[in-house]
Amino acid sequence: MSTKTILLIVVITAGLMAGGLSFYQLGFSNGETHALSVGSTETKRTTQVVDPSTWGIAEGEVASKRHIEAGLKAGDIDPVTERKILYYHDPMVPGNKFEAPGKSPFMDMMLVPTYAGAESSDNSTVSVSSRIQQNLGMRTGEVMLAQWTPELSAVGTVAWNDRSQFMVQARATGFVEKLHVRTALDPVSKGQSLLELYVPDWVAAQQDYLTTLGLKTEGLERLTQAALQRMRQAGMTETQISQVKSTRQVHARITLSAPASGVITELMVRDGATVTMGTPLMRINSLSSLWVEAEIPESLTAQVRVGSEVEAQTAALPAEVFRGQVQALLPEINPTTRTRKARMVLDNPHELLAPGMFVQMKLSGGPARTALVVPSEALVRTGQRTLVIGVENEAFRPFEVRIGHEQNGQTEILSGLKQGQKIVLSGQFLIDSEANLKGVEGRWSLDKKQGSVKPEAQSYHTSALVEAVADETLTLTHPEIPALKWPGMTMDFRLAPDHSSIKPEVGSTIQIEFLLPEDEAPLIIQWQPEHNKANGGEQ
Repeated sequence: MSTKTILLIVVITAGLMAGGLSFYQLGFSNGETHALSVGSTETKRTTQVVDPSTWGIAEGEVASKRHIEAGLKAGDIDPVTERKILYYHDPMVPGNKFEAPGKSPFMDMMLVPTYAGAESSDNSTVSVSSRIQQNLGMRTGEVMLAQWTPELSAVGTVAWNDRSQFMVQARATGFVEKLHVRTALDPVSKGQSLLELYVPDWVAAQQDYLTTLGLKTEGLERLTQAALQRMRQAGMTETQISQVKSTRQVHARITLSAPASGVITELMVRDGATVTMGTPLMRINSLSSLWVEAEIPESLTAQVRVGSEVEAQTAALPAEVFRGQVQALLPEINPTTRTRKARMVLDNPHELLAPGMFVQMKLSGGPARTALVVPSEALVRTGQRTLVIGVENEAFRPFEVRIGHEQNGQTEILSGLKQGQKIVLSGQFLIDSEANLKGVEGRWSLDKKQGSVKPEAQSYHTSALVEAVADETLTLTHPEIPALKWPGMTMDFRLAPDHSSIKPEVGSTIQIEFLLPEDEAPLIIQWQPEHNKANGGEQ
């Protein structure tokens, strides 16, 4: 084979090898590009959109820093949340809105964004993630329409019924010859003999009467009637006089009987005692009905009506229910306890109740009526108003309500809510915390005219280190303020105009009292040096 032929074969072989290598590199590059595109698509598909409604302050600051790097501002779409940015705000000073992200002019912190469609974008509502609600066991319920029967519970003490008291007294002057009862609290029955009384005055009156009956002379009717009248004046009853007529004998002794069944509550005589006409001998109280006296709070006395039904139970007889009614609402208020005494009459047919027992009573406060009711645990009492937190579109909004009576764990709603409205029963403290952390305006103090939420005029106290003083603005570093859930930070405070003439020195530590005006920086209304209360501000 010639040299030329060998060289031609080598050239052709090299060309084929170079072409094959080029095709291999091109195929590998196309395959890698395809693989990267597929991987990018899969990554995009598996990326989840973040819900900003679950963010706190820390997440909001991170988002603001990311917006600064990406050049985002109000009106743009955040690629992480895929929501439109409405504005930026300082959660510690709610109400101020900013177009671009940046550092807060009031605090040493970043502004946080508010997004369209986020539940917390409404300044009058606040949202809590479903995960947190489930972890804390938050419960909700509804405003219900129910038959409301006003009832009042009270504790009372059983006492003797003074209207069932009987007095046994001497009808004539005499001597107690025999006493059949020995001591107080002895039980007696109606008609039972109590004592025997010898009355000397009756002897002469009866002798005169019997003498007139024994005379045969005509015209003695006046004398007979006069003798009968003397016996009556001596204290003899018609029964005793009839006994003298029928037996034609003198009865100088009288047996006194019990006028009613009951208990001797007071015994004033003994055997051999001398008594005069009208002298009290003993008192008898019936046990068939007893009084119960209860102290009713002044604010609840309007529910107590004379004649209302009463049910009572005592720990000594848990299976027994005693019934009665309200006899009187005594016209006197105890100035110490601010209570009014109510008197009830309870039937005691089996004489199971005894004076001195404690009883738990239920009083009917009037006829049943239809009313809106909510569980009492749903109420949030601030001292100035009563609130109920309602649920609207999975967000929470406060409603000021006017309440009526409360019983059995239910409270009557007079105004502020509607039937079927969904409300929060437990976990209100969490919602209040979220309201402050997420910048909901104030602590939900309702404006009746606008129905919006405005901050209460409440002042707060803290110590602070003065970093800078400029005109009416103080730059202070303060520790954590638990009442506002603020962490320790450096921020600007404004001095009230009437306190701006005297300013603290830079580097000094002062005690301040400040307010949180709407749409403005915190306002100092009082300040004083940490260790010298004689200077600075209003003391």
